[in-house]
Amino acid sequence: MQQERINWQLPPAISAAEKKLVLKGIQGWQLGETSDGTRLLAAANSYANAIGDTHYYRAVQWFIKEEQKHGANLGRYLDAIGAQRLQHHWSDWIFRKVRHFNASMECWTLTVITVESTAQVFYQSLKDATQCALLRQICTDILIDEAHHINFQLQRLATIFAGKSVLRKIVCFQLYRLFYFSTILVVWLAYWRTFSAGNNTFLPYLRKMQKKFTRTIQRIHQRPAFQTNAVSPLLPPML
Repeated sequence: MQQERINWQLPPAISAAEKKLVLKGIQGWQLGETSDGTRLLAAANSYANAIGDTHYYRAVQWFIKEEQKHGANLGRYLDAIGAQRLQHHWSDWIFRKVRHFNASMECWTLTVITVESTAQVFYQSLKDATQCALLRQICTDILIDEAHHINFQLQRLATIFAGKSVLRKIVCFQLYRLFYFSTILVVWLAYWRTFSAGNNTFLPYLRKMQKKFTRTIQRIHQRPAFQTNAVSPLLPPML
């Protein structure tokens, strides 16, 4: 059974000043967390069949389920404070377009690592920007999940990266870097107000994301942490 880390009996005690700073951020990320994952699942299924990995597809299903849980919890919080759930946001439109044309598991994995890395800074910023106990618990729950998600995706990217020639690794590193820093800039432009409210103005944000990128590159240059057909650490015990 999935652990419940949020006490929904707590009142959503967000102040008007806090709400002004973080509401648009909550609304935007809530929308982004609600994807049904259809295209990711299709890519994962194709990839898992190609390499004969009997557990990977189920792990991706569980990953999507946890992301949807985040969206549901943020939506429940928006409902509780009488705020609208967004149907459209320009940054979400960009990422949905990227997902539409993405069929490569390598690209999917890099995309998830990048977005989840920005999510760690975003939700920590959101948590630090409010005294609302309920919202802080929602952020903590997401941060715990995101740490596992990034570890899972880094293991897979390391496995994919290990199969490349030296020349392809050099080229891919440059492409990874270009994609990563382009993406984190888009996220900053979309949610700078919430980042700043949590004391992550642009330079601190950039430094944190640079450190995360460095750790990503260090991890994928290590020997993959698991072999094909090994049970993913993301899968819950009962699966």
